[in-house]
Amino acid sequence: MKTSGERHERLQRLYPDMIRWRRYLHQYPELSYKETETSKWIAKQLRAFGCEVREEVGGYGLIAIVRGALPGPVVALRADIDALPIQDEKDCEYASKIPGVMHACGHDGHTVALLAAASFYQEQAASLAGERRFLFQPAEEVTPGGALNMIRDGALDGVDAIYGVHLWSPLPYGQISTKEGAFMASADEFTLDIIGAGGHGGMPHHTIDTIVVGSALVQAVQSIVSRSVNPLEPAVVTIGSFQAGSTNNVIADRCRMKGTVRAFDETTRTLIHNRLKAVIHSTCEMYGADYELDLRIGYPPVVNDDREAARCLDVAGQLFGSSATVHADAVMAAEDFAYYLKEKPGCFMFVGARNEETGAKYAHHHPKFDIDERAMIHSAEMLIGMAESFTEEWLGSR
Repeated sequence: MKTSGERHERLQRLYPDMIRWRRYLHQYPELSYKETETSKWIAKQLRAFGCEVREEVGGYGLIAIVRGALPGPVVALRADIDALPIQDEKDCEYASKIPGVMHACGHDGHTVALLAAASFYQEQAASLAGERRFLFQPAEEVTPGGALNMIRDGALDGVDAIYGVHLWSPLPYGQISTKEGAFMASADEFTLDIIGAGGHGGMPHHTIDTIVVGSALVQAVQSIVSRSVNPLEPAVVTIGSFQAGSTNNVIADRCRMKGTVRAFDETTRTLIHNRLKAVIHSTCEMYGADYELDLRIGYPPVVNDDREAARCLDVAGQLFGSSATVHADAVMAAEDFAYYLKEKPGCFMFVGARNEETGAKYAHHHPKFDIDERAMIHSAEMLIGMAESFTEEWLGSR
């Protein structure tokens, strides 16, 4: 295999193509579970490289395989391919051409970094030890997500380790970040319909006011984290939507609330679910209201293998210098990469993509979100570097 310097030179030569690929994808984004044209386009690029390609994996997912001429491990590398229902507000030539749909989280860059890694490995097949498996996953943004279906369709069969990157706007270009253990939170969501009895605003004694019930619940659920969860265990219960009533003198007979529950371990997660149900039941009973609760279990926490997280920081230091490595804090965002890590050892890592000077300064899911495109090279280098470090260790243990 080529040295890290030679890999960097190869990716630098590929960089103009990477920019072109990314800007095409950015202009033609597709929502979760609808990535038909994106999937076809990726397959076309992969076959042009000479990769073995399997389509319609877990929906619109793809698996590309490069089999080395030498014995070695099977290492999987993953990218997500879906976009978000956001109107692109950037003033640039590659802004989304699809109304109300935008790559506002960097998945176009993830896809391109994995394409670059696949191109590199296909060229190196004669000197490659083992197999490199490239997972282009749909539907990361919407639960239940695409990872589970990819796994059910055999994406991890025979895999020894798996790695994934996320271009990260809070992190400046040039930095790589991860942490051992729980890295990203679980993400569950709920919809609560409170059912009361409406009536005249001047005669509340003849009603069951669902706005009063809902207001009490907004306050009550805050006690779950503050009084039921161990203070040393981070957790969040947020009410993000409260809808009831339509005018000033009518008491609303229904109220709908939507929220999210986030935690970093399954014990705390289950505790919050149970307390949430109990608080809702007791509060509605106290006011004489009925309710319907839809609690949807989302992604589990992203829990990095300790050894693989250490490998990430070591590889980043070797590639970009010790000043480029950042030991991350846990973040309350969620990722269905968690499902892969429940099955196989691996690591999810952040690659800095922020650059104030180029306008790449907006948060993920913002209408003006953009990346420093050079971060795509860093992403590809990290994916390749992790795979080769693991392979070297694997071969050394045999």
